[in-house]
Amino acid sequence: MAENLSGQFRAAWQLILHSLKGEQQDYTSGSIRRAVILLAIPMVLEMSMESVFAVVDIFFVSHLGRHATSTVGLTESVITIVYAIAIGISMAATAVVARRVGEKNYDAAAKSGVQAIILAIGINLGISIAGFIFAPNILRLMGAEAETIARGTNYTRTIMGGSIVIMLLFLINGIFRGAGDAMMALKSLWLGNLCNIILCPLLIRGLGPIPAFGLEGAAMATTIGRGIGVIYQLYHLFKGRGIIKVHLDYWKPDWQILKSMVNIAWPATFQFLIGSGSWIVLASLVVQTGHSAASAGYQIAIRIVMFFLLPAWGMSNAASTLVGQNLGAKHPERAQESVMKTAKYNAIFMGTVSIIFMLFAEFIVSFFSREEQVQYYAVLAIRVISAGYIFYGIGMVMTNALNGAGDTKTPTWINFFCFWFLQIPLAFILAKFLGIGPLGVFIAIPVAETAITVTSYIYFRRGKWKLVKV
Repeated sequence: MAENLSGQFRAAWQLILHSLKGEQQDYTSGSIRRAVILLAIPMVLEMSMESVFAVVDIFFVSHLGRHATSTVGLTESVITIVYAIAIGISMAATAVVARRVGEKNYDAAAKSGVQAIILAIGINLGISIAGFIFAPNILRLMGAEAETIARGTNYTRTIMGGSIVIMLLFLINGIFRGAGDAMMALKSLWLGNLCNIILCPLLIRGLGPIPAFGLEGAAMATTIGRGIGVIYQLYHLFKGRGIIKVHLDYWKPDWQILKSMVNIAWPATFQFLIGSGSWIVLASLVVQTGHSAASAGYQIAIRIVMFFLLPAWGMSNAASTLVGQNLGAKHPERAQESVMKTAKYNAIFMGTVSIIFMLFAEFIVSFFSREEQVQYYAVLAIRVISAGYIFYGIGMVMTNALNGAGDTKTPTWINFFCFWFLQIPLAFILAKFLGIGPLGVFIAIPVAETAITVTSYIYFRRGKWKLVKV
């Protein structure tokens, strides 16, 4: 028995090492379990790195006081609009690139990826300019206190003005994921995070000839870190050693591909804008009913929660790639089986995290704030939100499977009804009409996410996504 366990351990370890080598694989044949693991490990690590950006920022900024913490949280609530657009376009890129790779049409895959980059740059220009100019108005609209606006305007300007690096980092990684090159996506975030971890304390506090920029230094560190990650991505796109080989003539706009990309991207973008808009309303409700202490606690909790949600999202990205490539290879049943296996693994992971949060919430929060009121709201939010973690894990996989098939409209409608006709009204009723305050907002989150999961699962089992053309 001991020898058998030792053999299984060695086999698992070899599989992990194989997934981290980044070698090109054919995910349309062979063991589905192996395919899920080979894709999921680097994708989970990739999303873990994305969550590290948020946790590093909030760790250093939280020591600057509640107004600085609130600024980061409120800005992050608004910047989720950029995240939404970036994720929406990257999902379109992943779906199209994965489908072309499944068809073994690698030139079309590369050209589609480049067209997605052109689309993203064009869209982001207006957002960056508006965000830089109207930064104080954005904070005021979110309900920030006067001192928060005074201290946080430059932070918001830097983040919004440099939001193109957020857009490109997500998008280009989506291209790599669609091609099955999950390790390259991971490496770019490793590099960006390393730069952010080094620069964040240096630019906030200063060292020797480096001046202390305070709160604004956190924004500068994050923007520079992401920018270096994007440069690394572009270098490897042009280097062309993998499946995706970019040529200069691909940068000429191809209106047919752009139109196809937009048709997939706009519902995916609205899908996340709907969710992002809902989170903005919730953040505003927390400020209104609990003021800066509740807002700071809520923002710390959200960062901690997202630290574990993003790895689960990474696993669901594996389902998206497998669905796209297997549909391209004319293997719809294999695509469905891949999704069910990924959902099972994600549910196990999220269930484990939920138990950890229930038991150790106070200990985890203590690293981020020493203020008693802030700690109280952070612990409360973590425990309530994590109660639905298993449902979050399954729902992410189902939603991303539909997106990977190119059916971005169905999850959009599901999000619209569950967020805006369930989550927001429920949060408003509990927080204001029933006087529960921020707790009412926290309760509305797992209720809505559970509804999304159940609805997405029912639709996925119907199988209409197998017929979508991209």
